Amino acid sequence: MNGDLSQLLPLLGYMAFMIGVSIFIRYQQQHSGLMNNFVRTYFIGNRDLGGFVLAMTTVATYSSVSSFVGGPGVAWNIGFGWVYMAVVQVTAVFLVLGIFGKRVALLARKFDAVTVIDIIRRRYNSDWLAELSAYIIVLFFCATMVAQFVGGAKLFEAVTGYSYVMGLVLFGLMVVVYTTIGGFRAVAVTDTCCALMMMFGIVLLFYYVLQFGGGYDTIIADIEARHPEMLEPLSGGKMPYGLYLTQWILVGICTIALPQSVVRGLAFKDNRSLVRAMLIGTFVVGFMNIGINLSGILGQGVLTGTLTDYGGADNIIPRIVVTAMPSTLASIAIIGPLAASISTISSLLLVGSSAIIKDVYLHRQEKKNRRPSDRKLRFLSMMATAVLGAVVFVIALTPPSLIWLINMFAFGGLETAFFWTLLLGLYWRKANKTGAMLSMGGGTLIYCVAQGIGFKIMGLHQITIGITVSLILFLLGTYLGKPEKQEVLADFFPEE
Repeated sequence: MNGDLSQLLPLLGYMAFMIGVSIFIRYQQQHSGLMNNFVRTYFIGNRDLGGFVLAMTTVATYSSVSSFVGGPGVAWNIGFGWVYMAVVQVTAVFLVLGIFGKRVALLARKFDAVTVIDIIRRRYNSDWLAELSAYIIVLFFCATMVAQFVGGAKLFEAVTGYSYVMGLVLFGLMVVVYTTIGGFRAVAVTDTCCALMMMFGIVLLFYYVLQFGGGYDTIIADIEARHPEMLEPLSGGKMPYGLYLTQWILVGICTIALPQSVVRGLAFKDNRSLVRAMLIGTFVVGFMNIGINLSGILGQGVLTGTLTDYGGADNIIPRIVVTAMPSTLASIAIIGPLAASISTISSLLLVGSSAIIKDVYLHRQEKKNRRPSDRKLRFLSMMATAVLGAVVFVIALTPPSLIWLINMFAFGGLETAFFWTLLLGLYWRKANKTGAMLSMGGGTLIYCVAQGIGFKIMGLHQITIGITVSLILFLLGTYLGKPEKQEVLADFFPEE
């Protein structure tokens, strides 16, 4: 290893701070008696998140490392059309809290639900559907976490000089440790710290990109002379209308049904907290995503070669950081995008382990009239988190390219599985188990096959196939299947 220790120390300090926060939160929980209900405390923080923390932990699920490394890298090559992708996510945060937030929170308190799958199981009265939901979550979460590990480790390698594998080891150990120690509340609080660091890192990067390139006007004039297509809405054909449409679906409206987003609705304290989170979260996501994508575009004033000169889009932001920023600040600035990686992985690990332990194992035990001790549940939760992290780590040892594509694949799979199941289940009385099973199973399978063989319709992303097929199957199943029991419907639609 030929790394620079001075570049590594700020990151190690931040990691130590994160672990310290999780230890402190665990200590507070134990001495306040909250750990008497391990499942509710560990997986949703005892439902008492305030507006600011709720906003920041919701933001963290959107601002993944693909947004901070892959997306800006593509923007560097494509131009201002990519800023649209950032604008799309601004509406997504508002919608996820506004459409599902209060509805899910009311139902969760009514049924004492701890996970999104608890809501699905209760609505459709189906253990098969609940377990299918759990397996789909784990499958696509692993793909998403691989993208986070790869992006974070590449950035770590570029800035510190230490190896890619060392970056993976540091991230893996740190995330698993603080997630298993502190649970949801530790993840939420550290997500808040991560979001603040992301904002600070973006400001630093933006400033030094402008300074290195001679100012905004100089950079834009240079882009206009060398790459005039980057200033056009369609980026000289690189941003067709179909891509605008499908990205609005993929990273916009359909993200309201992502399990890692919906679970935030289970954890807030009151209506005031929800409203504050909607306002704060919308602003912060807009600031971060527009800021980092714009920094990627203006990076043309820092790196003037071709994409192949720098080894692909995933290496653009690391090269801009190393080139434009003083070495003493580069190690601080990368904490922002690395924090995006860390916070996303921790959230996914927690929801993934809850799907395995709470939604599959614990439910099966309770059906047999068995109640595992909190000590056993704690041990199994830690093991599930560690095993998931280890699987993702092994896959990430051979890094795939274009991490933002991996992230979008996972987003599309989760949206295909959960969008209609949740939206229609919560707001349409006629939705039934048969429709939900066909939609989730059939739609997800068709989506994955279309992705695997590269099949597209009119050049549109495969999410359009997945989301359309899942809707058709849902309606077909609703028509052919039996209506849900009246006592179940009365719980979800009491006013009717």
